[in-house]
Amino acid sequence: MDFSQIAFLLILAAALYLFVSERLRVDVTAMITLLALVLSGVLDAKQALSGFASEPAIIVAAVFVISGGLAATGITERLGQWIGRAAGRSESRAIAVTMPAVAALSSFTHHVMVTAMMLPILTRFAKSRGLSASRLLMPMSFAASLGTTLTLVSAPAFLLADNLIERTGAPGLGIFSITPIGLALVVVGVLYMLAARWVLPKRGGEHGDDGYLRLDRYRTELVIVEGSRWSTRPLSELQKALGDRFVLTGWLRDGQRRQDLGPGSALISGDILLVEASADALASLHDDAGLDLNAIKRFGEHADGDGEPQLVQALVAPGSEFVGRSVRELDFARRFHAVIAGLWRRQGAVAPRLSDARLREGDLLVLWGRPARFAELAAHHGFLMLVPFAGEARRRVRAPLALGILLMTIIAAATEWLPASLAFLLGAVAMVATRCVDVEQAYREIDVRIFVMIAGVIPLGVAMEQTGTAQLLAQGMLQVIAGWSPLAILLVMFTVAALLTQILSDAATTVLLGPIAISLAQSLGLPPTPFVVCTALGAVAAFLTPIGHHGNLLILGPGQYRFSDFLRIGLPLTMLIAWVSAWMARWLWLGGPLLPGAS
Repeated sequence: MDFSQIAFLLILAAALYLFVSERLRVDVTAMITLLALVLSGVLDAKQALSGFASEPAIIVAAVFVISGGLAATGITERLGQWIGRAAGRSESRAIAVTMPAVAALSSFTHHVMVTAMMLPILTRFAKSRGLSASRLLMPMSFAASLGTTLTLVSAPAFLLADNLIERTGAPGLGIFSITPIGLALVVVGVLYMLAARWVLPKRGGEHGDDGYLRLDRYRTELVIVEGSRWSTRPLSELQKALGDRFVLTGWLRDGQRRQDLGPGSALISGDILLVEASADALASLHDDAGLDLNAIKRFGEHADGDGEPQLVQALVAPGSEFVGRSVRELDFARRFHAVIAGLWRRQGAVAPRLSDARLREGDLLVLWGRPARFAELAAHHGFLMLVPFAGEARRRVRAPLALGILLMTIIAAATEWLPASLAFLLGAVAMVATRCVDVEQAYREIDVRIFVMIAGVIPLGVAMEQTGTAQLLAQGMLQVIAGWSPLAILLVMFTVAALLTQILSDAATTVLLGPIAISLAQSLGLPPTPFVVCTALGAVAAFLTPIGHHGNLLILGPGQYRFSDFLRIGLPLTMLIAWVSAWMARWLWLGGPLLPGAS
C-alpha cells in the first residue's frame, strides 16, 4: 500500500466519520474532503473541481427547478388531490391506488417533495374515512423512494452510477435504462404492502391531522374586480381553478347575503365571496389580476411607507390589547397602516364577516402592508411574532405550459436529441422564462446542500480509482466471493450498499462502492453496468431503518412509528427488492433468464 492509498483511506475515514456523526453539514463535509484530497496531492485541482461541471450535479439542480415549476403551477397539488379522491374508502384500495401514483410522481420530481405533498392529503383522507394514518403513510413513503428507480434522473445515485460507468469506457445509461427494474420493484412493493398491510401498525398518529386541516382554513373575503376575467363566469370555474383547498362559506351581492346562488351561478363585478382557503390558495387569490382580497381593496390606501407591499403573519399575543375586540373596532388599517387580509384560528367559530371577527389569543393574522410599517408592528407588544407568510401563489393558468415543458424535456433526453444534462437544464430555464416559477423561487427550490455534496463526493470516486484503492478492496472481496455466481455477487453489492446507505446518503454510498463494483466486474471479465446499477439500487431502495431515507423521517411523527416498525416491515421488503434487482440486472446486462427456471 503506497502513500497515496494511505492518504486516501485516512481522508475517507475522516469523511465517513463526519458524514455519519453529522458534526458538520454534509455539503461542508464534502468540501472539506475535496480540499483534503487536493492538499494531500491525491488529486489535482482540475480533478477535484470536476464535480461542479458534472452531469449529475447539473441534472439534480435542474430537476429541483422543474419540480418547483410543477408545484408552483399547482400540478403536484392537483395530482395529490386526485390520488386522494381515487383512493376510495377502503384501506386496500387506498394502498393500491396511492403507491403506483406516488411512484410515478417521484420518477421525475424529488421524492421528499412528493412525500411532503402527500402527507397531509393522506392524513386527511384517513381521518375522513375512519382509517389509521399509520397504515397508509409508510406504504406511501416507500412508494416515493421506489419511484426514484423508474428513471435515471430521479435519484442522484443513478446519475452518479452513470458517471462511473461512462468513465470505464462502457456505454452510459439512458434515461429509461433502469425503468424495467423500477417497474418490477414498484409492482413488488405494492403487492408486498397489500399482503403485509395487516402487519402495519395501527396508530392514530402523534399529532393527528388537526394541524393540517386547520392550517388550510384561513378565513378571508374575496371581491370580483371590475372587468375581470371571472366576471360572468360561473363560480364552479373559479373553484376548479383554485383546487380543493378553497371553500365558499358565503356570497354577498349588493351588500346582501344570497342563499340562492350556487356553483352554477355567474359571478359579477363587485360580488364578495366569503371563503376559507389554504395558505397557497390565499397567496394565489392575492396574485390573480381578476380577483382581490376585499380588505385590501377597501383599506389598501392606508398601507403607506417604503418597499413593495407583501403578506406577513402575526400571532396575537396572550394578554394583547386586541383580544376581545373586532377587526372593525380596532380600525387596524388607519392605526397600524396595514390591512388584516385573513385570519386563522385553531379552535372555535369565526364571525361570517372578517371585520366582525373578535380576536382571540393565538389567532394568526395575515397582514398586508409595506416593510417599513412591519418593523413597527414587530415591536408591538400585542403580537407574539411577525413572520413571512408561508403561502406560495399557484400559477394555475400556466399548468398546461409546465406540463408541456416537462414532456419536451423528457422527450429530448430520452431520444438523445440533447444530452440529458442539457435537456434538463433547458427545461429548468424554460420553466423560469415562461414564468411558471419565479427566478427567486427557482433558486430557493434548489437544495444547495445536495448540489454541493454531489459535486464534492464525485472526486472521492475519482480518487478511489486513481489511487488503486478500489482495485485493492475489490481484490479483497474477490478472495471471499471467488467462485460465486454473478447473481450472488450482484446480491452482495446490493446488500453492502443497503447497509451503508442507512448511515450515508445514497449518493455517497454509490460513489464509495461504485468503483469497487467496477473493479469486481473487471476482475470477473464482465461488464460493469449491472454491478454498479445494483449498488445504486441498494443505496436507493433499502428500507431497514427510518433514517435511511429523508421521506421516512417526514412520516415518523405523524404516523407515530417506532424504529422497530421499519425493521419489521422493511427488512422482508428489502430482501425481495434485492432479489428482484439482481435478477433483473442479470437479465438486462448479462443475458440471464427473465423467468425462473428458464434456460
